[in-house]
Amino acid sequence: MASGDIQSALWPLWSPVGLLLLGLCVGSFINVVVRRLPLMMGRHGWRDTAAQLQSTPGSAEWTGPVAEDEAALARRLAVAQELHARLNGLPDLSLVHPRSHCPGCGHVLAWHENLPLLGWLRLRGRCSACGMAIGWRMPLVELFTGLLFWAMGLRFGFEPIALLWGAWGAALATMALIDWDTTWLPDALTLPLLWSGLVVAALGWTLPLSDAIWGSVWGYLGLWVVVAVFERIVGQEAMGGGDLKLLAALGAWLGPAALLPLVFIASCLGAVVGLVMKSQGVLREGRFVPFGPFLALGGAVVACWEAGPWVLGVGG
Repeated sequence: MASGDIQSALWPLWSPVGLLLLGLCVGSFINVVVRRLPLMMGRHGWRDTAAQLQSTPGSAEWTGPVAEDEAALARRLAVAQELHARLNGLPDLSLVHPRSHCPGCGHVLAWHENLPLLGWLRLRGRCSACGMAIGWRMPLVELFTGLLFWAMGLRFGFEPIALLWGAWGAALATMALIDWDTTWLPDALTLPLLWSGLVVAALGWTLPLSDAIWGSVWGYLGLWVVVAVFERIVGQEAMGGGDLKLLAALGAWLGPAALLPLVFIASCLGAVVGLVMKSQGVLREGRFVPFGPFLALGGAVVACWEAGPWVLGVGG
C-alpha cells in the first residue's frame, strides 16, 4: 500500500472528530496515571527504605553508623521485616492492573460505565453499585484532553503532526495534575518528554535539532542558576529538581527563545493563584504552590500562540 493510501486510511485519526474522540480516551487514561503513578512511586520508595533497613555495615545500601549494637540491629531488622510483609501483602498495582473500579466498594466498571465522559454522564456521577459520588475532575480531565487534541488540530492543521502535539499536551496535563496533587514531578514523565523532544527534532518534525538541544540546556541551567541564587540568599529550598527537568523538556520542544515568555507566563499565573489561595487560607503545608502546573500551562500557551513558537525565532 502506498504512503498516500495509508494516510488516507488513517485520516480519521487526525480529523476533527477523530482528534476529539482520541483525546477523550487519552484523558481517561490520564485519570488512571494521575491516581496510580504516585502510589506506585510511594511503594517503590518504601521498598527502598526496607532494603536499606535490612542492609549491613559495609554493603552498598548501608547509610547508618559504622558500629551498631545488637539491640539496635535487631530492632532495625524487625522493622524491615514488618515493612516487607506489609508491602508484600498489598494487591498488585500497575497502570493496567487492576481494572478500573469504584474506590468505595470495589465494583469493577463495565465497559459502558468506563466510556470516557459518556460513562460518567450515564451513571449521573455515581457508582452503579454503591452510589458513591464520582468527582467532577475525572470527566473534566477527559473533556479537557479531548478539546486539547482538537485544539492542536486547529493550531497545527488536521495532519499527523497534531497527534504528536496532542500527546505532548497530554503529558503536560498529566504532570500538572500529579504535581498539584502531590508536589511530585516524576522522572518517569519528565525525562521521556525531554528525550522525545530531542528525538522528534532530530527527525525534523518540530525544531532544528540545535534549537532543541540549546532549549533543553538553557531550560535546565537557566532555572537552576535562578534557584541556586535564590536559595543562597533566602537560605531555604525554592523548588525541586522536577521543575528543572520539566523546563528542560519544554525547551527541547519549543526552543530557547520560548523560555523567557514561558517562564514569565508561568510566574505570573503562579503568583496570582498563590495570592488567591493565601487570601482564602487554603495554601498547603509549607505555604507554597507547586510550580509545575504553571510551567505546563505556560508551555501550552506558547505552543498555541497564534503564530506559534516559530514566531519567537525557533525554527525555519
